[in-house]
Amino acid sequence: GPQLFTVDDIITESRAMTELKEKLIQSSRTDSTVLIFGETGTGKELVAQSIHSSSPRKSKPFIAQNCAAIPNTLLEGILFGTSKGSYTDAIDRPGLFEIANGGTIFLDEINSMDLSLQAKILKAIEEKKTCRVGSFSPKSFDIKIVAALNKDPIQCIKDGTLREDLFYRLGVVMLSIPPLRERRRDIFVLTEYYIKLYNDIMNRSISGISPDVEDLFLNHNWPGTVRELKNCIEGAFNVCRSRIIELRDLPAYIRDYDNSVAKRTKALDTIDSEQINLSEMVDAYEKSLILRCMEETNNMAEVAKKLGISRQSLKYKTDKYGI
Repeated sequence: GPQLFTVDDIITESRAMTELKEKLIQSSRTDSTVLIFGETGTGKELVAQSIHSSSPRKSKPFIAQNCAAIPNTLLEGILFGTSKGSYTDAIDRPGLFEIANGGTIFLDEINSMDLSLQAKILKAIEEKKTCRVGSFSPKSFDIKIVAALNKDPIQCIKDGTLREDLFYRLGVVMLSIPPLRERRRDIFVLTEYYIKLYNDIMNRSISGISPDVEDLFLNHNWPGTVRELKNCIEGAFNVCRSRIIELRDLPAYIRDYDNSVAKRTKALDTIDSEQINLSEMVDAYEKSLILRCMEETNNMAEVAKKLGISRQSLKYKTDKYGI
């Protein structure tokens, strides 16, 4: 099969991620279930594959299924298999639990699976047996089960999208992947790694990123985490005309996303010392403060409260500065 990721593919200099790698290696030696928690784009499948490739099961199958990608009515048949006659046109087909026997199964976004199916998964894990849909002869399996959530598990339980009993059963080992904005040191380690990767793939010789791009990368919030960074660099490779990735090579949305942040700091930097005019400086500062508060909340009453001024006064100022 295709080459699976290993622990060495997790590129990091951050302490949280290094600890995660150690925990991952330890948990790969046992048959305990593992629950990975991380925002979309943090690399949950990378972690799941690394668990498998560090484990004694590495020569056996690794099967991944994103539970959000398939309607629940079909998902049950895919996971457990179907038997002839269970519904119109049904054929005898093994499910992923049968196919993965001896290896590892990775169930991503398990919180998007409906609760009755979650109950069946729980029962299968408890009994180490599954039945094909429409059949009553159970088949036992020996599988390492890794599951993942892209939302906080406690929140999922509160929202009613995750069964509490399944959560405790799956979360014997919990691995939480921090998003990129919480491990900023990794931004440049990964940037270097992806530049090398795309130089190889696209036969280019790009040597790095410009200081402006460096600034932007450092201040960007990376809502799409590592995947967003990777796509951003791949995109830049397609349009970059020199040996260094410049601001103009980045996708427009990243430049715009951060423009608002840049604007509020620039308001103070661009004042020419030749013509310092106190009221202009105060205005520039006031404007940048109002903008900063408005980034945190769109509710004008909140903004006024934060700034300690009346709503009328705030209205006057936003009109004055054309905000």
